[in-house]
Amino acid sequence: QVQLVESGGGLVQPGGSLRLSCAASGSIFSINAMGWYRQAPGKERELVARISRGGNTDYADSVKGRFTISRENAKNRVYLQMNSLKPEDTAVYYCNARTSYDWWGQGTQVTVSS
Repeated sequence: QVQLVESGGGLVQPGGSLRLSCAASGSIFSINAMGWYRQAPGKERELVARISRGGNTDYADSVKGRFTISRENAKNRVYLQMNSLKPEDTAVYYCNARTSYDWWGQGTQVTVSS
């Protein structure tokens, strides 16, 4: 099993920045990719960004150039730096770890509003 704990969400004004952090524990040796997904009210959960064990990254078109995902394998952590935030970025953000199964954190709320 893999346990994931997110932190770093909150309320921010449009144009502001936030940094999300996700700490993994448990069977971390089996983790391949890690990533961030988000789900806004009334919408399906969508991929925001993901990073492979080797450091290859993939981003949703809507966040390219504004968000950066990074990973510290030694600390079993993954981060999401979010800049130039927009109201449409408002959602619950979930950390994901992929083994032969998808593991999820509990989610952290990000609200972008003036």
